[in-house]
Amino acid sequence: MQSANSLVEYGPRRIIITVTAVFCALLEIIDTTIVNVAINDMRGNLGATLNEISWVITAYSLANVIVVPMTSWLSQQFGRRNYFAASVIIFTVCSFLCGNATNIWELVVFRFIQGMGGGALLVTSQTIITESWPAEKRAMAQAIYTLGVIVGPTLGPPLGGYIVDHYSWPFIFYINIPVGIIATLLTLQYVRSPKYEEKRPISQVDWLGIGLLTAGVASLQFVLEKGQEEDWFSSKLIIALTVVAVFGILSFIWRELEYKFPVVNLRVLKNGNLRIGVMLSFIMGFGLFGSTFIIPLYTQSLLGWTAQQAGMLMLPSTLFVAVMMPVVAQLIQRGIPQKHLIAAGMLIFFIYSYLSSTVLTPYTSAGDFFWILIIRGFGLGLLSVPVSTMSLSTLQGQEIGQGAAFSGMMRQLGGSFGVALISTFVSRQTQVHRNTLVSHLSVNDLNVQQRVAQMAAGVRQHAGIDSITARQTAYAMLDGSVSKQATLLSYMDVFLWVGIMFLVFVPVVLIFIKKAKSKISLADAAH
Repeated sequence: MQSANSLVEYGPRRIIITVTAVFCALLEIIDTTIVNVAINDMRGNLGATLNEISWVITAYSLANVIVVPMTSWLSQQFGRRNYFAASVIIFTVCSFLCGNATNIWELVVFRFIQGMGGGALLVTSQTIITESWPAEKRAMAQAIYTLGVIVGPTLGPPLGGYIVDHYSWPFIFYINIPVGIIATLLTLQYVRSPKYEEKRPISQVDWLGIGLLTAGVASLQFVLEKGQEEDWFSSKLIIALTVVAVFGILSFIWRELEYKFPVVNLRVLKNGNLRIGVMLSFIMGFGLFGSTFIIPLYTQSLLGWTAQQAGMLMLPSTLFVAVMMPVVAQLIQRGIPQKHLIAAGMLIFFIYSYLSSTVLTPYTSAGDFFWILIIRGFGLGLLSVPVSTMSLSTLQGQEIGQGAAFSGMMRQLGGSFGVALISTFVSRQTQVHRNTLVSHLSVNDLNVQQRVAQMAAGVRQHAGIDSITARQTAYAMLDGSVSKQATLLSYMDVFLWVGIMFLVFVPVVLIFIKKAKSKISLADAAH
């Protein structure tokens, strides 16, 4: 018989709960990228500057990283079902308010509150799914959850591009409303709160820990989001926020280890599998969000594709991941060591990154990317499910929610670090390559003179302008060509270095990951 305290579900209840949780997680992740393609429309409609409109993205990310580590504690305070339902309601209501915003700062405020609700959806969904499935089938549960995590960033740009092209930007928020209403009703009807959750009295709430966490993580996220824009440490604001981030995070760690009732239980990281899983979640977030960021950037800035075209390019890879998920889950359930699957996934991701660095040209087509992106999907499929399963495999009860919160936070921070470092690297490496290319172009070089003369003649013939203006135009075109080549070379470097990072971690995975032995309760084993 099933224990009265067990949260494991069977039959239609498990299906409904799983589908509800996956859709909520998918909504949250899609909303991290769907806004990107609507920036120009929102900017024009709301009369905002580029710097102001970027806060629509930053506010959501800030709210996410603040609330994700606290989800386990908040779930304990209010009850998991109530907290999850409230988060869905907050996310849904704020989606409506975002679509109806009349100025940029209204939108930023509503977007921040939406992120507070959305951050809870991601981690709590994973916890709900994990505890709704028997321990021996959690690999399949993690495959279903991870599918949403992988699909979300890919679906955002093409979906947002289609909505903006055919309707208007408020509808990128309105599409959340019907799903949110249905998810709220299903959550209240089917999701159960665990018996081990015990509300703390107000006198025991770790307010100092909450404050230090908010200050430290929010400052770090701001530095990552705005560092490149503010030219990093040449900005006094970035320097001040870096100090706050370091002081806040270190003080938070000390506080949580010393306080009797911590808001985030750092002691759960004593679990070896969770420690490795958290580190791998960071690396996976770096690679997943980094590659999702760099490919649309390359296709739109150098190839002139639309956001919808760039997003559609990633769909074959995503569909292949969907095919891989249940296969990998079955391999895990049949006893294939998870560390071997993770190592293989990292090696294949390196191959994808290396091939991507070799295929980039100013004329690369979607067909050139097809099989390379299929390899990406194969690597992510082998990597994602084992990492999620291994991280939580030896945790029980309340530890599952705490472990899921750490994994979710590190995946989010990994993505933020990835995008920030890639943006900075591309900017600076482009200048390095440009200087190198320019050093090989001399106005006294006969080949350069011939090339400029040919370009000037062509411009003069088509535009009907005088020879001096035509020659100036030819030099400007040559300068543009040099900039384009320099940017292309920097993108090639990005793919290569990301691939090397994954390759370096292959021996780490093989050496340090212990075999995960899931603890199956007697009730589950007897069922």
